[in-house]
Amino acid sequence: MDLSIVVPLLNEEESLPELEAWIRRVVEKEKYSYEIIMVDDGSTDGSWSVISKLSAANPNIKGIKFRRNYGKSAALNSGFQAAKGEVVITMDADLQDSPDEIPELHRMITKEKYDLVSGWKKKRHDPLSKTIPSKLYNNVVRRMSGIKLHDFNCGLKAYRNPVVKSIEVYGEMHRYIPLLAKWAGFGRIGEKEVIHRARKYGQTKFGMSRLITGFLDLLSIFFVGKFGKKPMHFFGALGTLSFLAGFGILTFLSVKKLIYHEFGIAERPLFFFGILTLIIGTQLFVTGFLAELVSRNGADRNKYLIEEEINLHPEASLLDSLKPTYPKVKR
Repeated sequence: MDLSIVVPLLNEEESLPELEAWIRRVVEKEKYSYEIIMVDDGSTDGSWSVISKLSAANPNIKGIKFRRNYGKSAALNSGFQAAKGEVVITMDADLQDSPDEIPELHRMITKEKYDLVSGWKKKRHDPLSKTIPSKLYNNVVRRMSGIKLHDFNCGLKAYRNPVVKSIEVYGEMHRYIPLLAKWAGFGRIGEKEVIHRARKYGQTKFGMSRLITGFLDLLSIFFVGKFGKKPMHFFGALGTLSFLAGFGILTFLSVKKLIYHEFGIAERPLFFFGILTLIIGTQLFVTGFLAELVSRNGADRNKYLIEEEINLHPEASLLDSLKPTYPKVKR
């Protein structure tokens, strides 16, 4: 199959028929073999009824319905598990992403050999309360990740199929899919300027709280990506610095007491600070050891992403045995 289009949605019953007709018109013109996977993230309107009717009329439309609202990351992850196309494209269901971008995104993946291509909404039809925080956020992520993208959170993206099968998107991590892909070894990440259309139906599902949760998720993903397999390197380094600082302070005060016979050492704030840093250093070491035990006993401790094999285990491919496994999605 040439193309899988994953559409996460929440209460978008009005826009779905128009979106489906637009996508179908574009992909049939290009003569792609395709599937459209609509993931209903716990809608309370008639979205699922619309998806059912569209699927009955077009067998290329597939639907996944959540029992309740789990968030965009969960919806994307379920769509990624189900996707069978050589190229996987994600887009929002609110008609702000244009399906006319699909052929060029497909070409960049198949011809230019990008692993991931992210859309860039250079001209946005959003209020300043969204555009200014978005620019600040993207600037921070760009500097921290080293990935030269202008718009990490754009819903319109294209991927090679192995990329979406090798990453797991959870929490609010959909904002950091390019970073997840980079950590998984997919370094050819490109960008395409795309059209951003004004919202036609409904209202936005995201509020200002995403700025706080987005920053916390950024810290989490950096920590897990860098120290997930070696937590002692993080906690041990901090513990060593703290322990040495405390040991140095207490040694200095001991010399002042024993050699220079200074009194009142135990009443100095520096004395208590030395004890505190010594205790914190010890606690960080213990935390590192416990994290190592958890990491080494995890089911995926020796799971690595292998892209190709040559003449290795012909009867049972090592590549197949080490592929990440995900639960099946009911459709």
